[in-house]
Amino acid sequence: MGCLMKLFARTVLLLLAAQAGASLAADRGVNLVYTPIPMPDGVKLAATLYMPADLKPGERLPALLEYLPYRKDDDQLMEDFSHQAYFARHGYVGVRVDIRGFGNSEGRVPPREYSQQEQEDGERVIAWLARQRWSNGAVGMLGISWGGFNAIQMAMRGPPALKAILAVDATEALFTEDTHYIDGIMHFDEYQIQTDLDQGRSGAPEFPLDEAMLERRMDSVPWSLAFLHHQRDGEFWHQPVRGLENIHIPCFLIGGYQDGYRDSIVRMLERVPAPVHAWVGPWNHAWPNLSMYGPQVEWRDQAVRWFDHWLKGIDNGIDREPRAVFYQQHGHPPGSEAQVVPGEWRAENWPPKGMQLKRWYLAANHVLTESPAPVATDQLRYVPSAGPVAGLWWGELLSDQRPADAFSLTYDSAPLEDPVAMLGRAQVTLRASASAPLANWFVRLEDVAPDGQTTAITGHGFSGAQRDSAAHPEPLTPGREYNFRVDLYLSSWVWERGHRIRVSVSNALWPMFWPTPYAMTTSLRLGGTDGSALTLPVVPLTGAEPPVFAAAAPVETPDGTSTTGDYAWPGSWTLERDEITGRSTMSWIGKAAIRFPWGTYEHTETLRYQVDDAHPEAAAATGEAETIERLVDRTLTYRGRLSQSGDATTWHYDYTRELLRDGKLVRTRSWHEDIPRDLQ
Repeated sequence: MGCLMKLFARTVLLLLAAQAGASLAADRGVNLVYTPIPMPDGVKLAATLYMPADLKPGERLPALLEYLPYRKDDDQLMEDFSHQAYFARHGYVGVRVDIRGFGNSEGRVPPREYSQQEQEDGERVIAWLARQRWSNGAVGMLGISWGGFNAIQMAMRGPPALKAILAVDATEALFTEDTHYIDGIMHFDEYQIQTDLDQGRSGAPEFPLDEAMLERRMDSVPWSLAFLHHQRDGEFWHQPVRGLENIHIPCFLIGGYQDGYRDSIVRMLERVPAPVHAWVGPWNHAWPNLSMYGPQVEWRDQAVRWFDHWLKGIDNGIDREPRAVFYQQHGHPPGSEAQVVPGEWRAENWPPKGMQLKRWYLAANHVLTESPAPVATDQLRYVPSAGPVAGLWWGELLSDQRPADAFSLTYDSAPLEDPVAMLGRAQVTLRASASAPLANWFVRLEDVAPDGQTTAITGHGFSGAQRDSAAHPEPLTPGREYNFRVDLYLSSWVWERGHRIRVSVSNALWPMFWPTPYAMTTSLRLGGTDGSALTLPVVPLTGAEPPVFAAAAPVETPDGTSTTGDYAWPGSWTLERDEITGRSTMSWIGKAAIRFPWGTYEHTETLRYQVDDAHPEAAAATGEAETIERLVDRTLTYRGRLSQSGDATTWHYDYTRELLRDGKLVRTRSWHEDIPRDLQ
């Protein structure tokens, strides 16, 4: 799911964490300094410096920069304060900067996320920080999600003053792992509607509405339209990133098995020539101390140690600690509620010590065998509405997977005589064909308990059209058999004795992935040494003892700021299905609110997905977002509505953004466009 609603979920968790400790204001050791950072074209970027209040004359400190569009003065203030104030108390100048065109930063909204302008501005911000009289000339970057993406991208560019980064829940694979085309397949969620609306909002708490501001923001072209114009991999997606081999500064990486951005950690461990230190826990899209899923652990203390070593030159031993620490998840019943995942930590290098690749074969009668079986073929009729219980992206814990498996081909091992542990990226090879020129396949790895309960572990999807290249897709030849290799998302798991390993294969995971437009049947060839198979990275049940993590500590919150307790993500879902017509509708709603000394922010988002099993080409999705800023002298209401539908050849795109003041329309802009469907 998109980052903004998860941001508010983290804000609620942050507030709960803060209840264990007092709210610490600037007069207790942290001074907040608001300052513009000038760019060569005259635009000023808005920055907040979290300064140690007892900074001595002549003392020189490193800066720790977070740089992203998620509005530092309202939407993300509580989260920023929770760690930037911590860093200021530990001898750093914490820095939060809004990219141009967002929050209180001047300038036009860039034409896309991670734009060339955003990156060039970022390099200038880093250089500016290194020149300040309080600076020792060293800058670190950190952030989660967009902030982590930016940290990795800036490390690739190599500005001289940038000495180390810490990236949480981030990836460099923009086409295949970001929220627009997950696994290269079209994805629609609340990120698009939230970000498109945020392009129109002016800065808090003044919220100026002069004509120049309205023209720069309310009239800016929605980013979702740019994404729809780039339906295949290529220069648009590659422009913001350079090769991982270009990173020559130390990288601290944190990821979660319940987050969609975890595979970058493996790639960076393998390919970055600089020191890489990694944690992977059972967390969702959140800081490790704020995850819905435990064990929650403190990370800020280790961030201080990391930056102390690389930005201050302190020999504290962190460079000699295990290169990677993984949480070994043990099998547990399905369930999406907040919970502590059973398991233990293990220290590893990469690949894990003692790892062996073990192969299982997909065989007739829906079984997994440890040796090749006789050749056979299974067929599956495409059901476009299949898959809601498989979630909205490759993250979050899920409920029992049997409803999704009912529309899949499933293959189960015999009950295990001994526990089996895996750590890494499982791989599935499929010998498959389809009766249509466009088909997607989705592979999921699961744990089946003796009582039948089925827990999701990991998975991956792929487009048959992208079998040779995501940049140059080609239609399938109906009836022709292809050999596909699917690398599932990074995970760890222990199947207990008596449990079964399950591989599930389907052609739809709606609404996570947009349905392909043609009715069809797919075939899967089984048996023989070259038939469909699963390869597991099997590891010893226990690994080396890792360093001890501290329990999550209380967090600080800024004075006069609180949430109402609304929990934006995961919100609430309803699924309606007409069994006579085969039409399905899924609806979602999420809400969030924050109180500030100057007013109240209230935000609501809704999503509605529709699909007809007989006419998958006509699938549609609509998202609506509303932000209400209740100020002392006025009420501002920002609204956005994004609608996308299609037929076999064309996407129909509609977006409207509007602003009301005290209920009266101030500005509205709409975009309507028909765009060719490019093998999606």
